[in-house]
Amino acid sequence: MRGWIRNPLARLGLAAVVLYLLLVQPNHPGALTWGALRVFPLELPAIVLGLAALGRGRVGLALRGVVTMTLTTIVVLKSADFAMFTALSRGFNPVADLPLIGAGLNLIAGSVGLLAAIGGGVAAVVLIGVIAALVWWACGVWAASARSRGRAFAGAGAVVFVALSLADIGAVRGWGVPFNPPGAAFTARIGLERVQLVRTTLDELAVFRIAAVTDPYAGATGLLDLIDRDVILVFVESYGRTSIDTPYYNDLHGATLAAAEGRLSQRGLAMASGYLGSPTRGGQSWLAHSSFAGGLWINDQIRYRAALISKRKTLFHMAQGAGFQTAAVMPQITMDWPEAAFMGFDRVFAAKDLGYRGLPFNWIEMPDQFTFAALDRLLLDVPATKHRFVQLATGSSHAPWVPVPQLIDWDQIGDGTVFNEMASAGDTPEVVWRDRDRVRAQYRLAIDYALQAVLSYAERHADNPPLMIILGDHQAAGFVALDEGRDVPIHIIGPPELVARVAAFAPYVGLIPPPGAPSVSMDRMRDLVVQAFSSAPLAVAAP
Repeated sequence: MRGWIRNPLARLGLAAVVLYLLLVQPNHPGALTWGALRVFPLELPAIVLGLAALGRGRVGLALRGVVTMTLTTIVVLKSADFAMFTALSRGFNPVADLPLIGAGLNLIAGSVGLLAAIGGGVAAVVLIGVIAALVWWACGVWAASARSRGRAFAGAGAVVFVALSLADIGAVRGWGVPFNPPGAAFTARIGLERVQLVRTTLDELAVFRIAAVTDPYAGATGLLDLIDRDVILVFVESYGRTSIDTPYYNDLHGATLAAAEGRLSQRGLAMASGYLGSPTRGGQSWLAHSSFAGGLWINDQIRYRAALISKRKTLFHMAQGAGFQTAAVMPQITMDWPEAAFMGFDRVFAAKDLGYRGLPFNWIEMPDQFTFAALDRLLLDVPATKHRFVQLATGSSHAPWVPVPQLIDWDQIGDGTVFNEMASAGDTPEVVWRDRDRVRAQYRLAIDYALQAVLSYAERHADNPPLMIILGDHQAAGFVALDEGRDVPIHIIGPPELVARVAAFAPYVGLIPPPGAPSVSMDRMRDLVVQAFSSAPLAVAAP
């Protein structure tokens, strides 16, 4: 083996193969096919001929370093793209998504254990180092192949393929290139797109900061004065329009909604529904939460953090000003949550505060029914001089959707140990996630359980009903949802006189919006909710 590698031609061939495989590496799950190996990367001859032309001199050494650093970086970015497209149906933003690395490691630690997560992180760092070493070696092999008589030809060839690569980039990006060159400069396109994405993100952040501090409702008075009871804003995890539009899900979820509609109507409650356009898909629920409450389109971490520090009034700040006690019930928050101080919550009930003593449902801390019972026990059943304005985020319909709880008698919930047998039932996520059909089946059951829990809670409180605003935070990933859209349902349940005021964002009577119904952008909801439940014309401050 060592003798074969030392053969000059074999070394050149192996070095070319290393560079070729890295250059054709796909950045999207849909491109992970054998066809990717048939793509001719125009960058490959540009790199190897350029190295051969410059040799081992200072300029050649500099080119070797630049190629190693650039290609390794783009390989990492393509890997990050692949992971983001798989999980969130979008590419990786080097500026906005860096904070998600920590969140991802926490998710892995919660799913497979801390040691496995640490091991995975170390393995990733080692792999990056190995890739960089391979690129450095491959570039060195081609730099060492330089011969004085052939350098001019190699340089001319490198220039030709650089021009062809630029032509491919121009053809893809609409620069008016008159022809499509054979092959593709796919990796160069990825690098250029990321540079432009970083610049655009930084520019967008500057503009967004101005928009965040220019709040047209700053200083408005008489807000939310028409609400004479508790308000519960429920974000149902991963609940998307597919539950109503897609037959595979609608046959179960639609039946659950229809049956609950009949029971709630008999108890004298009114219902209205519609659709909202979520800023995210497949994950990052907090972007939907903050878009709804802050009245700004927040679709990445940069905008999220800019909104937090902008001092813009959220719906919960406005509720505080209207005399409500605000609270967040967040069963999936297991660490410090400093963002809560900027959102307008008087109190935060995280996982450790809810009193659950049962076993976790894999990454899910507790079943939704326990969360709703804890909301009553810790907050709504406690005598108070103020009405409460509460955000609650469910967790049972969060991936991996294994195992799925079942609804039990509310009086049997206790400290949650009654759920232990359910938490230990069924196959593990590692088994279920080998089969996409099984993943969809589990998702279908998990969403149905979440709907049953929230609708049963509404029915349980029908004698003295709160105003409930129930909506999805985002659709599941496309392969699960069988739908690439971003719309989520919204349902309003409460006294008829209050539900009658929500036509601007939930215009359809009942719990099931009609087919083809349009959606309202989620960032409009702060203002629409305020307008719906404020009696006097708002004293809107000038921007």
